[in-house]
Amino acid sequence: MLRSKLIHPKILEVLARAGHHAKVLIADGNYPASSARGPHAEVVSLNLMPGVPLVNQVLEAVLSAVPIEAANTMGYETTGPYALTEDPPVWADYKKTIAAAGVGVALEPIEKWSFYKAVSTEDHVLTIQTADQQRFANLLLTVGVRMD
Repeated sequence: MLRSKLIHPKILEVLARAGHHAKVLIADGNYPASSARGPHAEVVSLNLMPGVPLVNQVLEAVLSAVPIEAANTMGYETTGPYALTEDPPVWADYKKTIAAAGVGVALEPIEKWSFYKAVSTEDHVLTIQTADQQRFANLLLTVGVRMD
């Protein structure tokens, strides 16, 4: 019986194979997961219905299973139809979840188009597609090193 919060077999399988610097994208419901990914990345679709599950819920589960050395959000647009004037509220939720898990990393935004490039690399191993409808809720995690 597993002791971590994460119990999804396929996600556990991919994370177990992932090494230091591997990238894991927890994608919101609007992210083009079938096309914007690394050449070796597997996609696990968890999008059951709008809002279920949320990126933050998946983040909590993933943090219980693997060490993380970096967490990057997709930077939000300040002009155009999707523009925001301040950080998306969901980012505060991520910071709380990361702190509660005892993970000492800061949430660092990457400019939107650079975020897509960061996901499209050789070391991107997994996309977990959620049904989160919050804008700019995508989160790219970098797997760290187990120290114990």
